Amino acid sequence: MSQKQALITGSVVAASHEAHLGTGHIVHASVLDGLATLEDESVQCIVTSPPYWGLRDYGVAGQIGAEPFLPQYIDALVAVFDDCRRVLANDGVFWLNVGDGYTSGGRTWRQADKKLNARGMDYRPDTPEGMKPKDLMGVPWMLAFALREAGWYLRTDIVWNKPNANPESVRDRPTRSHEFVFMFTKSLKYSYDVDATIEPSDDGKKTRRKRSVWNVNTEPYGEAHFAVFPTKLVEPCILASSKPGDVVLDPFFGSGTVGQVARNNGRNFVGIELNDEYVEIAKRRLHQRSGGYDVKITKP
Repeated sequence: MSQKQALITGSVVAASHEAHLGTGHIVHASVLDGLATLEDESVQCIVTSPPYWGLRDYGVAGQIGAEPFLPQYIDALVAVFDDCRRVLANDGVFWLNVGDGYTSGGRTWRQADKKLNARGMDYRPDTPEGMKPKDLMGVPWMLAFALREAGWYLRTDIVWNKPNANPESVRDRPTRSHEFVFMFTKSLKYSYDVDATIEPSDDGKKTRRKRSVWNVNTEPYGEAHFAVFPTKLVEPCILASSKPGDVVLDPFFGSGTVGQVARNNGRNFVGIELNDEYVEIAKRRLHQRSGGYDVKITKP
């Protein structure tokens, strides 16, 4: 077995003998360097949320999301996900959550938020060409259309409604309480278990196939000073597009939500993360919330 194959199967992880739990691996590297360690068609499912453009400062030189111009951000992610398509199985599914934002209106900084320190930034990109101050940029759809043009099949958009969304101080528009999750596939035909995410009907008397509006509360994680993926948002993606023993990839691993959900549902995972602090947070989180699991961490 090659080193790359061992990384994917999780055979280097001590918990690999636990049949009811998946195994996993964190690659401590930039996303492209991390992807370069993975074999072609070696993962069945990708679930990720990349850094949003101009909305967070993750404290890493050259970080995605800090590009001065919006087209540079779109191009950077198209390149990343092009390599993700290489490592995804031909019948695999790719789930992408990405947030939107408003033009800066000429402001060159952002006030820190008491609940989210990472919102405080000493830079803000200029208003993109063709937009006006206070415009909603439409970044998620710009990226979705760019990925479709790059060869991905854009299968559906999912509205992630946040019932517990934070209030906003704005008084001239409704408070935004949703984000988008896009479902992409590599091929026209792909693996999708429609019965894996059956949900109760509105009256609770019957069941139905999962619809395209998901009501999922945000979930704080005490160690993280940045927004984290809710487990209940990730779980239906993994259940519908993978089977126990399959490999799930998150190329922007962050605090490790995708790894936690994958492992606790019997899937193996690979997470790629550049930030030293986030790697340690994910390691501790997986240990605490996945049965004392010590994850293997390597650098290319």
